[in-house]
Amino acid sequence: MTEHNITLSDLEGLDLEDFDPAEYITSDEAAAAYITQALATNDAAIFAAAIGDIARARGMSEIAKAAGLGRESLYKALRPNSQPRMETMTRVLGALGVRLVAEVIGAGKGDAVGGASKKAGAAKPRSRGKPAVAKPAAA
Repeated sequence: MTEHNITLSDLEGLDLEDFDPAEYITSDEAAAAYITQALATNDAAIFAAAIGDIARARGMSEIAKAAGLGRESLYKALRPNSQPRMETMTRVLGALGVRLVAEVIGAGKGDAVGGASKKAGAAKPRSRGKPAVAKPAAA
C-alpha cells in the first residue's frame, strides 16, 4: 500500500467500518457473478476466499453438511493460503448450487497450444473472448 504513500496505520485512524461481502450475496446469480470475478483474478487465494464468503452467506454448517464435509474441514479448506483439493472445491461448489464452466478465450480457433485446427473442424462454434464463468447449477 505504499504506491500512494498510504500506510495501514493511516487507515486505522479513519474509523472505517468492516466490509463483509457475505451480506451482499443474496441470490444464486450474485454468487455466480462473485465467483466469476474471483476467477478472473487468476488468484487461488481470492477464489477460495470468495467461496468462503458465499458459504458464510448461506451458512457454513449447512454447506459443510451438503458437501459431505465437517464444518471444521470446510473452514480449513477455505482459510487463506490453503490448497484444497479439486474434489473438495467441486463438492463445496455443488453444495453452493454453482458449477464452473470453461469457455475458450482465444480470438479464434486453434489459437491455443494444442488447439483444434481449422481443418479438424469443430462440432460447435467456439465462444470468443469470454472468460471461464461460474453458473448457477440447474435445478
